[in-house]
Amino acid sequence: MATDQVLSTAEPKRAIGRPVTYTDSNADRHEADMVGRGSSVKNECFPKRSPYFQAGFGLMAMGVGLTALRQGVTVGSTALQRKLLVSLEINNKDKAYEWFLAWMAHQAAAAGWIKSHQLSVETTVEQRKNGSSSAAFRLVAGPGNHYFRYKGAWMQMKRERETRSMQMMTGTPWETVTLTTLSRDRTLFNQLLQEARDMAMQSQQGKLVIHTGMGNRRPVKSVVLATGVAEKIEEDIKAFLSRRQWYADRGIPYRRGYLLHGPPGSGKTSFIQALAGSLSYDICVLNLSERGLTDDKLFHLLSNVPERSFILMEDVDAAFNKRVQTSEDGYQSSVTFSGFLNALDGVASGEERIIFLTTNHVEKLDPALIRPGRVDLAELIDDAQPDQARTLFEHFYAGGEPAASEVDIDKLAEKLVQIVQSEWDAGRRVSMAALQGHFIRTDARTAVETCHVLFR
Repeated sequence: MATDQVLSTAEPKRAIGRPVTYTDSNADRHEADMVGRGSSVKNECFPKRSPYFQAGFGLMAMGVGLTALRQGVTVGSTALQRKLLVSLEINNKDKAYEWFLAWMAHQAAAAGWIKSHQLSVETTVEQRKNGSSSAAFRLVAGPGNHYFRYKGAWMQMKRERETRSMQMMTGTPWETVTLTTLSRDRTLFNQLLQEARDMAMQSQQGKLVIHTGMGNRRPVKSVVLATGVAEKIEEDIKAFLSRRQWYADRGIPYRRGYLLHGPPGSGKTSFIQALAGSLSYDICVLNLSERGLTDDKLFHLLSNVPERSFILMEDVDAAFNKRVQTSEDGYQSSVTFSGFLNALDGVASGEERIIFLTTNHVEKLDPALIRPGRVDLAELIDDAQPDQARTLFEHFYAGGEPAASEVDIDKLAEKLVQIVQSEWDAGRRVSMAALQGHFIRTDARTAVETCHVLFR
C-alpha cells in the first residue's frame, strides 16, 4: 500500500514535466484566445475614434491644403509678374516726379487717358517779362490707379500718398508714382521720362529758377561791381567745377564756400542771381532765422539740395551775432551756431556744393565761420566807386534813350566820375542800388546834375 501511494504520487510529477503538444486546431484556438485577450487590453487603452475627431482632422487637412494653394498662387503670380510686367517707381523727392506729373497734365488727351474721377490740382505762378505775374492751375491724376496708353503699350499709373509721415523740408506727405506696363520693353520708360524732361526744360528755358520763386535770368554785365571782382569769382567757380575728379582723388569734400560782404545795396545778392543764371544754376535760399528751423532740419536741408544749385544764406551776421535770436512775438530761433557749423561741414562730401554767404558786417562774424574750408573766397562788394558809376551810367543811357542821344554821354559820364571821386575823398558814399534807382527816374543830364543828394 505504501508502494502504491508512492507510485500514485510520483506519477503526476512525470505528467507535469511531460511536454504538451497541440494540434493545428488547438494552436489556432490558443492564438485566438491570446489575441482576444490583447485586443481587450488595447480597446480599453485606446477607445474607438469619434466622428467629431475625424471631422476636425479633415478640416485641418483642408486648411493646410488651402494655405499651401494660396502660397503657391502668390508665388506663381509674383513669378509671372516678374516675367511679364515691368515696373518703375518715382518718389516725390526726385525731379522726375514733377516732370512726369506735368507731362501727364499736358499730354492727357494725346496719351489716351481713361476717364478718371480721382484728380488733384496744382497751381503755378508765372512771372512775365514786364514784371507782372499770373497764376494758373492744372488738374493731374490724384492718388489711386490710372490707366493710359503710351506708344501702343498699356500702362498702369499708381499714385500713393503716405499721410503718416511728412517731409521735413516742405511739410508735405511722401508720395510715390509706380508705372507698370505689360510690355517688357524697358526703353518705353526712358522715352517717356525723356519727353517729360524735355518739356520741363523747355518751360524753364531762358529763366532763372529760384527755389522760393521764379524769375528771368539777369545778365552778369547788368550787375556792375568793382573792376575784376565779378571775373575773379566767376573764374574761381568754373575752375572748381572742372576739378571734380581732382577732389575725389585726394579725398577732399567737393564743395566751395564764398563770402560776399559789404554795405547794403552794393549788389551782393543781385550778382549771385546773375551768376547763377549765367552758369544755368538754380538758387536755394535758406533763411537761418526762419520760424521752426532746427539744427536737424538745417542739416537735412543742406543734405538734400537739388543738383546744380547755389546755396544762398543771406545776412549771416544777423542770424548769429548773439548766437540766439528772439523776435518781437517772443519766438526764439532754435538753430545753434555749433549746429550751423556742423551742417556746413556735414554737407554730403561726395556731391557738388557751392555755398554763398552774405553779410553787411563782416567784423561781426565768428572766425570759426569764415575760416578756410568753410569760406574759400571772400570778396568785398563795396559802394559805388567812380569807375562803377561810369559803367552803370553808360549802361543806362548810351545808345538807347532818345533824350540821351542829343547830349554828349562821354562828357556827362566824365562829370559823374569827378563828382563821385570828390564825394569819396570827402568820406561820402552812394550805393549802386541808389544810383540805379536814380538813373531809372531821370534823364542823363538831370541824373548827373542832381546826384549830389544821393551821397551819405
